[in-house]
Amino acid sequence: MSPDNPNPSQVEKSQVEKTLSVDVSLKRNGFTLQAQFSSPAKGITAIYGPSGCGKTTLLRAIAGLEENVTGSIRFGDVDWLHSRLPTHKRNVGYVFQRSHLFSHLDVRKNLLYGTKRADAHKRRIAFDDAVSLLGVEKLIDKSVGILSGGERQRVAIARALLSGPELLLLDEPMAALDHQSKSEILPYLEKLHRTLSIPMLYVSHATDEVARLADFIVLMEDGKTYKHGPLLETVADINSPLAEQTNAFSILEGCCINGNATDVTSHNPANSEKALLTSINVDGNIFRIPFAALSGQDSVRLRIIAKDVSICLDRPLRTSILNVLETTIVDIKDNASKGQSVVKLTLGSQFLLARISLYSKQHLLLAVGDKVFAQIKAVALVR
Repeated sequence: MSPDNPNPSQVEKSQVEKTLSVDVSLKRNGFTLQAQFSSPAKGITAIYGPSGCGKTTLLRAIAGLEENVTGSIRFGDVDWLHSRLPTHKRNVGYVFQRSHLFSHLDVRKNLLYGTKRADAHKRRIAFDDAVSLLGVEKLIDKSVGILSGGERQRVAIARALLSGPELLLLDEPMAALDHQSKSEILPYLEKLHRTLSIPMLYVSHATDEVARLADFIVLMEDGKTYKHGPLLETVADINSPLAEQTNAFSILEGCCINGNATDVTSHNPANSEKALLTSINVDGNIFRIPFAALSGQDSVRLRIIAKDVSICLDRPLRTSILNVLETTIVDIKDNASKGQSVVKLTLGSQFLLARISLYSKQHLLLAVGDKVFAQIKAVALVR
């Protein structure tokens, strides 16, 4: 144990679970925020929407960093607004887009600053545990000035955890990072998700981050929250404004089914090279994707963009598309002004969205209840 470790205990297992309920309004410089949602006491809640829709303002309002907020912010049994609870007593950890570390302190002293904010009896994680959880052991005595962007954010998250928060707020923590740094930090965020029982609000406009990390989602547009709920069913809601956006997507959960994640499905007669694919079982439907190093029965998520799904009445026999699945239409929504239709398809207990032209929908005489084949041109493995 380090002599600087202020708390040798392990991660506290007895944290009282508290849900967050928000119903707030804020008017400022021509912008109006109106947000209503509840999030569960465990897991990651994504606050998702386009840039400028009010996601950061909402997070700041929850943290107590915005003035003139009206309504209610209830965490557990306490209404933070009605009780006029100041920011420093709300017991939240806040991670900004940029790390905001103290440049004159090394990593260890930045982390120890976090421990000073927490009463000893309220600390939920030990110093050494936070260091290990975020993988900053080798950085501990370095100046923060020489750290990469991803390393700085990991230190910032560890510092926020050491402040003993009951609620962790992350404001687009990867927005300022390059692709490589994002790839490095995502596994640590997943590890937080698996290891800690602290509920988290995660602001993002990146579908890959949301698809990989979130359990629950709050959708925002033009300063308003318009839908919230469990991730998979919420993004598949055909009546949501998200379904009409160009980046509308579905998320499916499944598991790797073939042990070493290799499926020899074909070979090239000219050179006998095997084509290795990974097979994913989604409620009995088998997806094949490019090889991924997964273990058998690994739980994964697949993200599928609606415009990458087309519909056939008959099973195509000669196609380069790997994933052609029999499914049933459960809903259709037309957008005559755009000449498009969004079709909701069922895959076991899960749902897939397809965006097709209104002409194609009419030409094929598609209707709810029809059994069709979904041709899925691209599948992204996100977890």
